[in-house]
Amino acid sequence: MTAAPTLAALETKSATAPPVSAGTLLPRPGIGGQKARLIGIDVTRGLALLGMMAVHALIPYDEAGNPNWVSYVATGHSAATFAVLAGVGLSLTTGRARVPRAKAGPTAAALAGRAAAIGAIGLALGYTDAAIAGVILAYYAVLFVLAIPLVLLRTRTLVLVGVTVAVVVPVLSQWVRPALPEPTLANPTFAYLLTDPLGLLSELLVTGYYPALSWMAYICAGLVVGRFTLSSAKVARRLLIWGVVLGVAAGAAAWLLLGPLGGRAALELAGPGVLDPDMDTVGDLLTFGFDGTTPTNSWWWLATAASHAGTPLDLLGTIGGAVALLGAMLLLGHVAVPSLRRVINVGTAALAQAGAMTLTLYTAHVVFMNSPLDVFDPVEGYVFQVTVVLLFGLGWRQAVGRGPLETAVTAVANRARAAAQTAISSSVVVRQPVGGVRRGKHRPANVNPLITARPPGTSGAAS
Repeated sequence: MTAAPTLAALETKSATAPPVSAGTLLPRPGIGGQKARLIGIDVTRGLALLGMMAVHALIPYDEAGNPNWVSYVATGHSAATFAVLAGVGLSLTTGRARVPRAKAGPTAAALAGRAAAIGAIGLALGYTDAAIAGVILAYYAVLFVLAIPLVLLRTRTLVLVGVTVAVVVPVLSQWVRPALPEPTLANPTFAYLLTDPLGLLSELLVTGYYPALSWMAYICAGLVVGRFTLSSAKVARRLLIWGVVLGVAAGAAAWLLLGPLGGRAALELAGPGVLDPDMDTVGDLLTFGFDGTTPTNSWWWLATAASHAGTPLDLLGTIGGAVALLGAMLLLGHVAVPSLRRVINVGTAALAQAGAMTLTLYTAHVVFMNSPLDVFDPVEGYVFQVTVVLLFGLGWRQAVGRGPLETAVTAVANRARAAAQTAISSSVVVRQPVGGVRRGKHRPANVNPLITARPPGTSGAAS
């Protein structure tokens, strides 16, 4: 499956970082004036990028038809990790706290501008073959629009919304999808906006590869995680522990429901469903995963945690995996043993720099996979792309700084924010009385109308 791009500059104030922290894992990027970054986040995103490339370039099963490491490690988890990190990025760029009402307008404009830019890139990539790489960027644009009201919520409310989305939305989706248009599962293009806008909206929100309504659970999780003090080793350990617990619990629940409680047997009787375009068997779907949603011919499908099922257990399990991976990478920044510190620095340098410009590298990867230049066998092609991505990312970040597409998207978001701020400022009219005296009020013009005059020696208490 696909992965998501770098959607926000994940920066943190260097003053909050401990002497040996995720923020000091690597030198600052070459771009002038940029603050130190939480490198553990970039390393996590870099790993997700390599996982996404593995899903696209490699075969997810061995010669005997059994799932291999690509199925177990990368499929489903890479895209989910990017989505969670997108929420983390939103949280960091909005101050790691609830956005105050006074800043709601400019913040909403910036998010809408970012969504428009990313959506345009995604639709421009619509010419590519979804069988090679299902482009996620158009779905991400919708996710960013839906995230606008979320940044205005308190953290506890965000948790409640995230849990509700993960549990309730898949159930509603299972109920309403039979009445919705059948998805094309092709990469969206600009033409869809003109020829079938409602069908495109239905696919982006509910029926597509990465249905935005269900995937808002990832954004909520990332927003909550981003409000923690990610430079803290204690927070990193808790993320690792609770992520593992959540992931294991979701997998165990799926095993219990499908096995001892009879879910798989019920699905075998129901069959894979008429909406399965590849005519996979029930066993194939439960083993290798889905195309964003499950069949609707049985409620037992909601018991699976298979990749890209969009079920409660799939969403919760992949959130747990993403959070655990982020916690582990953040913990690397707190290793103080000099010899290990050097090994970590060298081992994660290229990953972190590539992870800081994944929109550019992701786009280049999709274009390459759909071009005549990809003449390699699966393993050779994957090794070639990984090598180029890591070396290019390292060189570009050190020589130039922010990636070219990241720069363009950030510029659009900043312009939208500035335009909103200007519009709000121009709409505020300060009304002052002519000559310092309002009609019907008799006081000297040199008296501040906001201060109640009182005789000398009297107290400030109200009478």
